[in-house]
Parts: sequence; C-alpha cells; structure tokens
Amino acid sequence: MEKIPVIAVVGPTASGKTKLAVEIAKRFNGEVVSCDSMQIYKTMNVATAKPTVEEMEGIPHHLVDFLDPSKPFSLAEYQRLAAEAIEKIKAHGKTPVIAGGTGLYADTLLQGIRLCDQGEDPGYRAELVAIAGEKGGKALMEMLRGCDPEYAAGVHENNIPRLIRALEVYHTTGIPLSEHIRRSKEVETPYHPFWLGLRFHDRQKLYDRINLRVDRMMEAGLLEEARAAYETRMHTAAQAIGCKELYPYFEGKKTLDECVDTLKQSTRRYAKRQLTWFSRNEEIHWLEPDLLPWPELVLKAENLLTDSHLFSQSC
Repeated sequence: MEKIPVIAVVGPTASGKTKLAVEIAKRFNGEVVSCDSMQIYKTMNVATAKPTVEEMEGIPHHLVDFLDPSKPFSLAEYQRLAAEAIEKIKAHGKTPVIAGGTGLYADTLLQGIRLCDQGEDPGYRAELVAIAGEKGGKALMEMLRGCDPEYAAGVHENNIPRLIRALEVYHTTGIPLSEHIRRSKEVETPYHPFWLGLRFHDRQKLYDRINLRVDRMMEAGLLEEARAAYETRMHTAAQAIGCKELYPYFEGKKTLDECVDTLKQSTRRYAKRQLTWFSRNEEIHWLEPDLLPWPELVLKAENLLTDSHLFSQSC
C-alpha cells in the first residue's frame, strides 16, 4: 500500500498552529485540514479561535465552519470526513496539512485507528444527561476518571457528548473506550505523517499568550457570542471554552472580570492537557517559538520537511 504523506501541525491552544500550517502549506503546495473539535461548527467564530480569511492567506481550509451548532459530531465522522478531504487534496496534486489541537482526532486519523461499534444503552445515557444537567460536566468527568483516566486526560469536562459516550461504552462493554481505541488500531495506517509540534520552553510565556488572546477575544465580541449561545441554549456551543465560563455573568452570579479570569484559567488548563497528550507522541518534531524568531522557526520546519524526502516544495 502506497501511503499518503501528510504534514501534521499540532500543539496547545494559542501556540501559533494556524500561522505555521499556513506557512507550511504555502511552501509545500498544501491545503489545510482542520483538526479542531469545535471549529467545525458554524458561528462561534471568536470562542473557537476560528481562522479568519486574512489568517488563511488564500490557503484552502477544510472541515471548518460547516456544521450547525445544534448537531452532534462524532470521532468517527471526523475520521471519515478528514480522510475524504485528504484524498481530494492528494487528487489535486497538493499536500495535506493537518492542523489543530484535538489530539484524539489527530491520532485516530493519522495512526490508522479503525473505529468499531460499541454498545449502547439509551436508559443509562439518559441518566448521564440528567446528571450533566444537574451537576455539570465536572461530575461526569469524575466518573470517567474512575473508569477510564487515560481517555479522560484528553477530553474537556465541558464536552458532555464525549464524556457520556465514554461512560456509556464502559457501562455496556466493561472495557474503557481508550482500550477499545487501542485494540482497534490497524496493522498499517494509510498515511505517512510527519509531525511538527509547537510548544514553549518557558511555559509561562504560553500562558501569557493565552491571557492576551482571551483579552483580544473579548474585544472581538466574545461576550456577545457567548450571550447568544446562552440565550438559545445551543448544546454544542456550551462545550466551547469561552462560552460556559461567561454564563455566571449573565445569571448575575459573578462579575465579568471574575468570569474572564475563570476563562483564562480554564484555557491554561486545557493547554496543559493538550501538551500532556501530545508529549506521548515520540514522532513529533518540536519547535519552540520562544527560543527561535518566527522566520527561523519556519525555516527549521521547512528544512525538517525537506530532509524527510516525503514532500516537494512549491516552485
């Protein structure tokens, strides 16, 4: 089987993945396939840090801004749609560039994991939905950590559907979802991925970038976006970091400054979980923006890709 060369740009939120993916795509005649579990939804542009037209710089981006926020979206659906996008990009003679911070999506797609059907229990699922409604995702997260800490490490407590599905799988099969995923790996992946990762040598500098990004998101209209999600009770929108943290302000329970501080803390914690997830992947070539000026960092990434002999640069 001839494997498809794929460039994967991964790392924590606010590390510069979109910017690097665009630069790489420009140099290697590529198109970007998003690997972000929230940027798939229409609206929620600010909360999900969806790339703007200006940031895309004319590079086509796939799996961004295409699904109604009221509709659920599974890991299996992502795998299927991303595989289709890669095939189309390859058919056009271009290079697929996967970019995003949802580690489970990236691993499932590029490591050739074959997703299989697990059991379903509508009654148990309804119980979990009730728990989430009464106590929030934090309660479900505690339950999941008790039976599948490995999977829990890669999911946010606001992502209610994924928490419920993981608990349902364990309830019906007695086997953690992380183990199902491990067992379902194919002998060979259809892709030959080259992993580029962004991280900061000084973690505090990443956290400073996150804090600054949140401030800019507020200036860009995050409050209005979160209010719309709150008033319409958009289920998927509530999962996005940036919405739920602002709800106590709308309910008169906290000041806006308190909610913004909570949002910054939640985002920093999310970045830490992302780094923990990606640190398990020994194939990632790490780049540190706080140690290299941006032009030198891009050049280093370019040289790594060229030396791999998997990719041809654009003329």
